[in-house]
Amino acid sequence: MLPEFLVAETTVREAGTGPAMALGELPGGTLVLTLGITRIIEQESIDLSIWGSADGTDWGTKPIATFPQKFYCGTYQIILDLTDHPDCKFLRAKWAVNRWGKGDSKPVFTIYLFAQPMKQQLAAVGA
Repeated sequence: MLPEFLVAETTVREAGTGPAMALGELPGGTLVLTLGITRIIEQESIDLSIWGSADGTDWGTKPIATFPQKFYCGTYQIILDLTDHPDCKFLRAKWAVNRWGKGDSKPVFTIYLFAQPMKQQLAAVGA
């Protein structure tokens, strides 16, 4: 059912997991994952990983993709090639947040994560 949000825009203050998203007719394809960070406070970081599952319940012990650690607002993209994971029929995101320094020790991030097929992304660039 792509393109679709893995994580609709939301504010996170602690580690969490997004809902499972069915890949529909795209198992084994290539996806462009877009992480948007629209709000932060100083001296904090977020680590976001993508997990795959064949049945929507067993997510394994390792993520199938990770974004580099982020500290700033922005839009970031990675390519997820699912040919190495032909049994993957579901995706979900997990994140961990950290804050250091002065002030409130709870981090604040407003994020979203969007998935779309690679071919659709390329078609949009060529238009």
